[in-house]
Amino acid sequence: MTEADQSREAPAARWFDDEAGPVVRPYAMTRGRTSAATRHRLDLIALVVPEPAADDPGRDQTLSPEHVEIVERCSEQPQSIAELAAGLDLPVGVVRVLVGDLVDDELVHVTRPVPPAELPDVSILREVINGLRAL
Repeated sequence: MTEADQSREAPAARWFDDEAGPVVRPYAMTRGRTSAATRHRLDLIALVVPEPAADDPGRDQTLSPEHVEIVERCSEQPQSIAELAAGLDLPVGVVRVLVGDLVDDELVHVTRPVPPAELPDVSILREVINGLRAL
């Protein structure tokens, strides 16, 4: 096809190129929401784990394809919010909203890692080990 033929091609027939990426904007996936209504804080390293009742999320007609894919990815192995965002090629904020929806629908739960301040002190653990060895 020559350049003249391409210029005559209807603009509506080719309004994006192959490298444009996703056509749906992230705010459309979240229906304009920037945060989930969930009371849980969804850190980047928070692990998303499917609920046992979430056997086949594809049957639920109220879920978007992104919701279904999140549940399916997590059913193989629990994944963090950051891993999901990278794997789905979506912004972290969008993934947080989608995961929040799934938490509210009780299809997944989120486990947060133990903060370093709540971990036991290494010196206490050494004293316990030494005490056990002395027995």
